[in-house]
Amino acid sequence: MKSDRLLSILLLLQTRRLVPATELAERLDVSVRTIYRDVEALSASGVPVYSERGRHGGIALLPGFRTDVTGLTADESRALFVLAADGAHAALGLDEAIGSALRKVMAALPAPYRPAAELTSRRILVDPVRWMGGRRAAVDIGDLHDAVFADRRLRLRYRHSGTRTARTYTVDPYGLVVKAGVWYLVADREGEPRLFRADRVREAALTEDAVVRRSGVELAHVWEELRRQVEERQGEVTLRVRVHRSRLDLFLRLNAGVLTREPTPEDGGEWVRAELAVESVEWARSLLSFGLNVEVLSPPEARAVMAAHAAAVMALYGDPEPGASAGSG
Repeated sequence: MKSDRLLSILLLLQTRRLVPATELAERLDVSVRTIYRDVEALSASGVPVYSERGRHGGIALLPGFRTDVTGLTADESRALFVLAADGAHAALGLDEAIGSALRKVMAALPAPYRPAAELTSRRILVDPVRWMGGRRAAVDIGDLHDAVFADRRLRLRYRHSGTRTARTYTVDPYGLVVKAGVWYLVADREGEPRLFRADRVREAALTEDAVVRRSGVELAHVWEELRRQVEERQGEVTLRVRVHRSRLDLFLRLNAGVLTREPTPEDGGEWVRAELAVESVEWARSLLSFGLNVEVLSPPEARAVMAAHAAAVMALYGDPEPGASAGSG
């Protein structure tokens, strides 16, 4: 509805000094021409809104103008009280702040909406951490948080997965992202987007140099690009496997993120076939925990990986050498 859109424009303009018309159009899913018509409607209704033309122009409110109108609907007020229990606020030092903010929002809500919002906070809980993901150590992201808001370059000592020693990088931060309970620093390194897991950062120090970001690029754009790269890289190899029905539920639960299609039953009914999109044939090693209940059918390189690791396990736990005593020291 147009009235909802006008209110959304007004609230967005209150949070920032200047917003490009193209950004407003994208966020509200309308054309730029519609945005300018809406701006004219706001101006006609007495809102001190104006346009700045040029490369760095946009839509703005006169300095000092504020409105106390929240415009929250019943569903919007309930949505605010569905809190994520992944420790994000605690990691940012905002645990008390989020509680205080929600109390203020509750006080500002229209009286008929308050019971539903309060009940929602007690009946709905969002925990984005996957089952059996393991308990992660607490991560101190204080230095990363400071760098993101200080708009200065950051020097990192960072340990990549599978390595023992840390490497040093100078990066230009865009922001922090928490995904499924894991914090990431999104930054450019030598002008190219990079993703750094916060729990692998060994040291982080602000430099005296101002951050250098690509023109017109925001955190959401960089994250989308990096997320797509990770997902595409994870699907470079297709594993075809057969799974015994006695372990199918567990198999699906653990591998839901890489499953490419619904499993299909084999003739006889005891086994089903599945396909997994993974980053490399070495990934197949994780299926050894299923023992004889999962067989990798292809590619041959993945079967070779399974055979090599199975042989290594047999060598470790096989029959002791002749004359060796199980109890000898």
